[in-house]
Amino acid sequence: MTITTVGVVGCGLMGSGIVQVSAQAGFQVLFVEANDELVKRGLGRLRETLEGLVSRGKLDAKARDAALARIAGTTRLDELKGCDLVVEAIVEDLGAKRELFRALESVVREGAVLATNTSALSVTEIAGATKRPERVVGMHFFNPAPVLPLVEVVRTELASDAAVETAFALAERLGKEPIRCNDTPGFVVNRILIPLLNDCVRVLDEAGVSPEDLDKAMTRGVNWPIGPCALIDLIGIDVHVHASEALHAALGEARMAPPQRLVRMRDEGHLGRKSGQGFFSYGG
Repeated sequence: MTITTVGVVGCGLMGSGIVQVSAQAGFQVLFVEANDELVKRGLGRLRETLEGLVSRGKLDAKARDAALARIAGTTRLDELKGCDLVVEAIVEDLGAKRELFRALESVVREGAVLATNTSALSVTEIAGATKRPERVVGMHFFNPAPVLPLVEVVRTELASDAAVETAFALAERLGKEPIRCNDTPGFVVNRILIPLLNDCVRVLDEAGVSPEDLDKAMTRGVNWPIGPCALIDLIGIDVHVHASEALHAALGEARMAPPQRLVRMRDEGHLGRKSGQGFFSYGG
């Protein structure tokens, strides 16, 4: 199916990134937020981000203005009725996502594809809230969405070939490098990365190593582009803990469970870059 208009539900960190790359790729984009203040905040974040690209010489003013002209925000879910594909990017809560997909099904047109950006929840369970689960797929973008090229296009057992290939083609048109995978816990990247990062955190205490030296060991010893502690700070410690808990609940493997050190940091509000404090401090 040819996509001309993209809908995005949620314009937070991930949602705004998806809106941005869609608009820059030439699509008309309509995002939905819970209230007018969040719509205003989302539009402001998008303008600030695009203006930042201009100031750094990565985008010209004409392209910025064209992208902004393609973006609109609303609080009304029913305004998504003309969208060809809608990406859900709300809170990582299964109940909230199922409720949203039930509502989306009643407003989008018959041929529209519905995609969830979940990083750890079951796409099958989300699709199960709808009467037509064949048109529901996963489109897992990685943070920051405008920078990282990977999109995991996730197929459930009931997803149609048309829905999967439409989502895959859209990701390619966004300039991404998508992969196809089945709906299994953690998909591809998180199934590998979550337990690996958890092991890295456990090594901090067991080996008596500092976060700085652990990151140095992995960047200098095995050529990781970013150390594990810096990566968790970038992901968000609360996000990582949530994903770990979801994988542990699904698979029951001890390595999937979040280390207590991360749980304590989350509870203390030390969430990484977004809070200004995680394994490292981020001032200003």
